[in-house]
Amino acid sequence: MRVFVIDDQAQVRGALRKLLKHRLNMQVVGEAVDTHNLWIEVEAARPDLLLLDWSVLGSRPVEMLTVLRDRYPQLPVIIMSAQPEVRRAALVAGADAFISKADPPEQLLATLKHVCHGPG
Repeated sequence: MRVFVIDDQAQVRGALRKLLKHRLNMQVVGEAVDTHNLWIEVEAARPDLLLLDWSVLGSRPVEMLTVLRDRYPQLPVIIMSAQPEVRRAALVAGADAFISKADPPEQLLATLKHVCHGPG
């Protein structure tokens, strides 16, 4: 599975890269720190999954996520955030799943497996 990671923290991107590669045998095909060139980068990378930090969506995250879902309706999007209270807004705006950055890595792995392979 090809994953594109968008997070403004290099440490988070690095940890995700290692976790995805070594625990789930996934390939990170692109990384970004913001949404400035997101459409071009996603189009070039052609990922199977997008891991997206809520905070990089700027002052209108719901609108940005809605546009993303309109452009790439088949691309699963998992929103990550250090603020668990944005879970509902992210899911209502079209995210396939939400991961709190406070959750242990096992929760991230379980969520990824669920989104990529379905329940079970």
